[in-house]
Amino acid sequence: MSHDRFLTTHVGSLPREDDLVDLMVAQEEGEAVSPDALAARIEEAVHFVVRKQAEAGIDIINDGEQSKPSYATYIKDRLNGFGGSGNSYVFQDLEEFPGVRDRIVADPGRRHRKTPACNAPITVKDMLAVEKDASTLTAALSHHDGRRAFMSAASPGVTALFFRNEYYDSDEAYLFALAEGLRHEYEAIAAAGITLQIDCPDLAMGRHTQFRDLSLSQFRDRIMLNVEAINRATANIPESQLRMHMCWGNYPGPHHCDVPFRDVIDLVWRARPHAIQFEAANPRHAHEYAMFEDVKLPDGKMLIPGVIECQSGYLEHPELVAQRIGRYAHLVGRDNVMAGIDCGFSIHVGSGGVERDIVWAKLAVLAEGAKIASRRFWP
Repeated sequence: MSHDRFLTTHVGSLPREDDLVDLMVAQEEGEAVSPDALAARIEEAVHFVVRKQAEAGIDIINDGEQSKPSYATYIKDRLNGFGGSGNSYVFQDLEEFPGVRDRIVADPGRRHRKTPACNAPITVKDMLAVEKDASTLTAALSHHDGRRAFMSAASPGVTALFFRNEYYDSDEAYLFALAEGLRHEYEAIAAAGITLQIDCPDLAMGRHTQFRDLSLSQFRDRIMLNVEAINRATANIPESQLRMHMCWGNYPGPHHCDVPFRDVIDLVWRARPHAIQFEAANPRHAHEYAMFEDVKLPDGKMLIPGVIECQSGYLEHPELVAQRIGRYAHLVGRDNVMAGIDCGFSIHVGSGGVERDIVWAKLAVLAEGAKIASRRFWP
């Protein structure tokens, strides 16, 4: 936290260069790829995106998820147990708009995404991948004084969403087996001195995908289990070193079936991470800042609202960014707000609707808007 200005950060995934995309897609499709060549290219890519974030003025930066085929599906390469039939699910909001659905399904990143079901016990397969990610990020960050690091990891709930259960007797048993399996990933990031960000789209997106047939009350019951799984898996990590991201799905759809933030926020507070990232700039959720007029921020929690859209090629005006930050600061206090992005810019390798140069420009606009807002709140 800062006590003299608004800090800036983002959600995680950043664009990959074309040659890295080709290598990673080839690996996902089972083609022969040199592990050494891929590792070297990933390391180079991490140094590049760290430099681009620093040049844009972002305070808390990451590796851009350059080593991961997707923010969630990389788990199949780090845990044992995934060898079942492929999984797919339907976004409820897209059923009314088949043209939009077809364009989203045709997205290259989603086409190459692999989601085999769980058909065996969950155990840790690769103990070193996360440590390699952490050391690469730390090395890249050493060239940029004053910046701090975060690293994202999939939540137990979103892992269960992507990888269907075909082995455990109950979905609850599967969820907590995932929590135990992911504990190594989480604790390795924290042990490296990096802030752990847990990606939890399941806490909102799950309402119109995995749990679309449940009532709101039943959905809330499932979300309480997902939150408990997070809390168990992170029990050995200080809350101050944890943050979480929740969203309604990073895809260019209508989103008219999204669960209102107000309907789940009380459950989100129960999760251990001290900072909550969420979509606050896109047209479906930009109005929800007003709920903090009567929804009080619990002690020890802070907000990281998205004040930049990640699906639009528009460059937000810095003044608009400052206004968005100010809305939250007025309601919950300036020291309890950090400025962020709605979601990732390339959540699956090969996907992303915003050109690379626009992404870097959006990060710079975020930093500029935060400076404007800071001058108003720290005169």
